[in-house]
Amino acid sequence: MRAHACRQSHVIVTLPPYHFPSALRLYSTEKQPEEAAAAGAAEPKTPASSPELEKLTKDLAAAKEQNAELLDKYKRSLADSENMRNRLNKQISDAKIFGIQSFCKDLLEVADTLGHATQAVPKDKLSGNADLKNLYEGLTMTRASLLQVFKRHGLEPLDPINQKFDPNQHEALFQKEDKTVEANTVVEVTKLGYKLH
Repeated sequence: MRAHACRQSHVIVTLPPYHFPSALRLYSTEKQPEEAAAAGAAEPKTPASSPELEKLTKDLAAAKEQNAELLDKYKRSLADSENMRNRLNKQISDAKIFGIQSFCKDLLEVADTLGHATQAVPKDKLSGNADLKNLYEGLTMTRASLLQVFKRHGLEPLDPINQKFDPNQHEALFQKEDKTVEANTVVEVTKLGYKLH
């Protein structure tokens, strides 16, 4: 490490005496009567009660009241427009759901038929029969593709197997005793349900 030594230099500057301001002396004269009259006219009169002051006070109160009314109307119109926008957005989403609902309902039958067809194919015969295997794979892929289209449009399957029975979402066709599961548990689904978002 190096050490550096620095030397400070001091510079003293002196100014010649004529740069210092000398004492100023200011003198005033008495106000002339004309100046006094002009100064008096410039200052406003503040009488305790005058008709102009009362009129201005009434005008100010009326303006404040009108301002409050206009502000209230403005806030109400903003709230009305926000409510209208929300109502229209809800109507648009309801119209979309209503428009797609009947179309989806018709396609659900196709999806159910494809599901039943794939379940009906015996799994042990798939390995021995190439045509049956190709048919099974085609049905499975078609059903999967259809379910993806459903999902893209907000239609999702509800598979309640091994879930508690919910009368709001499920329709019970029969009861079956099964000691391996709890009571009121769905053990068999005859027709899959769907939910439209």
